[in-house]
Amino acid sequence: MSRFGRIVFGVAMVLFGLLYLFYSRGLMPAPGPPWTAETGVWAWLIGVGFVVAGVCIVVKRWARAATVLLASAFLLRVLFTFVPRVIEHVRDPGPWTSGAEVMALGAAALVLARELELSNSMSWESLMLAGRFLFAAALVVFGIQHFLYAKFIATLITGWIPGHLFWAYFVGVAFIAAALSLATKIQGRLAATLLGLMFLLWVIVLHIPRVVASPHNGNEWTSAMIALAMSGGSFVLAGALRHVEH
Repeated sequence: MSRFGRIVFGVAMVLFGLLYLFYSRGLMPAPGPPWTAETGVWAWLIGVGFVVAGVCIVVKRWARAATVLLASAFLLRVLFTFVPRVIEHVRDPGPWTSGAEVMALGAAALVLARELELSNSMSWESLMLAGRFLFAAALVVFGIQHFLYAKFIATLITGWIPGHLFWAYFVGVAFIAAALSLATKIQGRLAATLLGLMFLLWVIVLHIPRVVASPHNGNEWTSAMIALAMSGGSFVLAGALRHVEH
């Protein structure tokens, strides 16, 4: 489970990097939230950074350093970019969603860093604890938003699936239930596995068709990659919980 999650997570990082690199050459649309459409040298640096980190994670060479750096970058971005935006615009769902997404990716990177470390020192174990709770906190944000904005979320569901509003609420419940399982470690591995499958299913059923329908929309590309990264991160958590859940 951890190996599959690591590869999926790493591939998502490579795709983020390629999106920035192709965008810098005018071959792809601008990255959408939670990323920003950097240009010039910054686009190249961010793109190369994502690609190198993702390759390191996939091939498992310098992967621990790559995950620690990714986690640090993601969580610092949450602290210095999204937390001020949330405080300033507390009723705006945008900063909440983007901040929670980046926090979840940072949390997954922390857990993956712990999985790649062979020692059982307290400092490395604390990474697992922090990653687990930060990931759970992000899921709570997602869950609450599914209740607050259920009618809008229902419009994003593929047309041939019946009961759009029902699924919007159902996923909200699933997010909060998964968050509780991860926080308490009660059936946490099962919750993380189902979460990973759900995100992976979204990539196939929801995001890929939307990308195909709107290939020049950077938001659609980014959303698909975020869902893929969340799937990989969920599977990493599932693997990490194999020895510690109740």
